[in-house]
Parts: sequence; C-alpha cells; structure tokens
Amino acid sequence: MSGRGSRKHIAYAASKAAQDNLTLSFAALLAPKVKVNSIAPALVLFNGTDDDAYREKALKKSLLPREGGLDEFQRAVDYLLESQYVTGRIHHPDGGRHLKP
Repeated sequence: MSGRGSRKHIAYAASKAAQDNLTLSFAALLAPKVKVNSIAPALVLFNGTDDDAYREKALKKSLLPREGGLDEFQRAVDYLLESQYVTGRIHHPDGGRHLKP
C-alpha cells in the first residue's frame, strides 16, 4: 500500500509511508556501522475469525493467491539478518499483490 494512499485505511497507509521513510533515514544515518532494513508484508496469515468470503476476496488481490505464512516471513528476516551488504531496503513479501489492479 505504500505510495498509493487509501480512502478507507488512512492511518494504515500513513504508517506504511512512515516505515519506509524511517528505514531510509536510519539507514543513511547509521551506515556503515549499522544496517537498517524493514519488512512490509501484505497478507501473512488469516485470523481464525476470518470467514471464507473474506479469505476468497483477499486471496484474489494477489498473483500468488495463498497466505504467505510465518515461514515465508522468517525467511525474509533471516535473509536481511544474514546479508552483509543490504541496507536501506524495504522488503515486501506480498505474493505479487502490488502488481494486481
């Protein structure tokens, strides 16, 4: 959602923009001693209370129509922690959601 704004989710969109800017700003401030990256996921897991209609609607928003899952999120964390050369990046595990209109 970052960079698009939202009529329905103004606070959420603002927090995503803040995350992007904080990541970039702290990466610039703290380099080269500290790497700063962040993860801005879309759908990772459904809530237990989400009904089938909501799940179907949410999955249709992605090119890879499934939950990302905690393992996918953990792989992103591991990559960013293990990398010695990546800084100032916002990783978006979103199943291609950003490409779907």
